[in-house]
Amino acid sequence: MSGVDTPMAALAPWLQRQSAALLAQRGHAWLLQGPSGLGQYDLALALVRAWLCEASTPQGACADCASCHAIDVRTHADLCVLMPETDMIALGWPLSEKAQTEIDDKKRKPSREIRVEAMRDAVEFTQRTSARGRGKALLVYPAERMNHVTANALLKTLEEPPGDTRFVLASEAAHLLLPTIRSRCLGHTMVWPELDAMRGWLAEQGVAPAQAEALLRAAGGRPGDALALARGGLTPERWASLPRALARGDVAALSDASPADAVAVLQKLCHDMLAAAVGAQPRYFSASDLPKPPRLGRLTRWARELARTARTAEHPFNAGLMLEMLVSQARNVLNSRA
Repeated sequence: MSGVDTPMAALAPWLQRQSAALLAQRGHAWLLQGPSGLGQYDLALALVRAWLCEASTPQGACADCASCHAIDVRTHADLCVLMPETDMIALGWPLSEKAQTEIDDKKRKPSREIRVEAMRDAVEFTQRTSARGRGKALLVYPAERMNHVTANALLKTLEEPPGDTRFVLASEAAHLLLPTIRSRCLGHTMVWPELDAMRGWLAEQGVAPAQAEALLRAAGGRPGDALALARGGLTPERWASLPRALARGDVAALSDASPADAVAVLQKLCHDMLAAAVGAQPRYFSASDLPKPPRLGRLTRWARELARTARTAEHPFNAGLMLEMLVSQARNVLNSRA
């Protein structure tokens, strides 16, 4: 959930319950779906740990056997992990020798998509004999980062799966997957945990109760995203000051955010300003933190502009200039009254 995988015993309680329920069911391919921050990756890894574990129980993997250790150190011969190269690097999974060499030699940057070359290697992996004799597992996350060519390469394997291979696809935007991919997997919608359970889990991760409350609001009630905000250094005070700082045109308010993260923050602010404009309660900020909302039409146009920008926010633009443009746009909207 936090982007750092952990043994089964350290999973959040609501993920442990979901893991046990899924392990009790039969099927060769699962699709874990839901919004970000609910633990799709951690749950997917818990499933493959249990599938490959030498002493698994109905509750999951043992965390002590050679198989569990091999997953911990990223060397399990019967596990193939498919992610964008940026995520592989962030989570400590090794790239193929060819991909690593190309990146080391500055021939290209790590990919933000799941590359078709990696998928072809994965298909070849499914056709090999299991090295440890407990079958093989293929984990794909986030599955929506497959383009059509990559997805079609996986589809053929899902249609005629090798007998000893199981698949788990984890997605934060399952609607972007090919319908044929979704139809060949057993679907599981991630459980949204109770507020007290999220508070307790965040406390175990070292997040103070007062901070947890504010960060859960900032994350839209998603515990994994709240923890990521805490580890990124966001404080409740800084979050509360953001709307009025943006109304002043203060670029420093988003200076440490990537363009994609900045757009996400602005979309949250726009959502809450729209809510305030129609008399509804804000979701991400406290009502007292918001400036007076401009007219509804101006806010809806801003929402559309942000949605368009979000589609290209990860392209290699000049990040500084893009942030200045975004903040200038926000200032103009937030100060428009006519």
